[in-house]
Amino acid sequence: MAVVDLTMEYIGERVPPETIRMDIPLRSEQTRYTGVVYKFINESMSGSYIDFPGHIAETDNGEYADNFSIERVYRVPASVIRMHCRSGHGAVSGEDLEKAFGGVPSTETLIINALGEFDPRDVENRSVYLDHSAIDWIIASGCRLLMSDIYESQALHGVFPKLFGAGITTVCMPVNLNQLPLPEVKL
Repeated sequence: MAVVDLTMEYIGERVPPETIRMDIPLRSEQTRYTGVVYKFINESMSGSYIDFPGHIAETDNGEYADNFSIERVYRVPASVIRMHCRSGHGAVSGEDLEKAFGGVPSTETLIINALGEFDPRDVENRSVYLDHSAIDWIIASGCRLLMSDIYESQALHGVFPKLFGAGITTVCMPVNLNQLPLPEVKL
């Protein structure tokens, strides 16, 4: 079985990570020394990341990385949809997704590789995106976990509130989706 790494490295371009050194005096009757502890302050949207509905205050369902059941995202069957959209393509519709897959997926996890061989970093940001009919189609398919190389348009038309409102967790900024075999994998 082939293993494909889908994680983009940490980029930290928007907000550089901050490291704070804390010197902690440790004392007892037997010894005295100073422990060094580091606190890392980091942006959560750098490289590949999981977005829970709580990422938006209005759709917060109380599930976060610290209490989300790992079984719901680890080695789950996932349907793979592959397209070949170029930079500037515009909207991808529900009809486009269904045609590319050849029907409606039967898994609760969906992987959309709309950019085909293109690395998402080489495509104009948000110039290929899911329209409302695509979001409706994803929700109607029974999807609970969505990994995609496209999501929102530059106009910010409400993809995430709709997905999160339906209880769908997303994985953002994946890479190498084109290396996944079709039509189904274990994510």
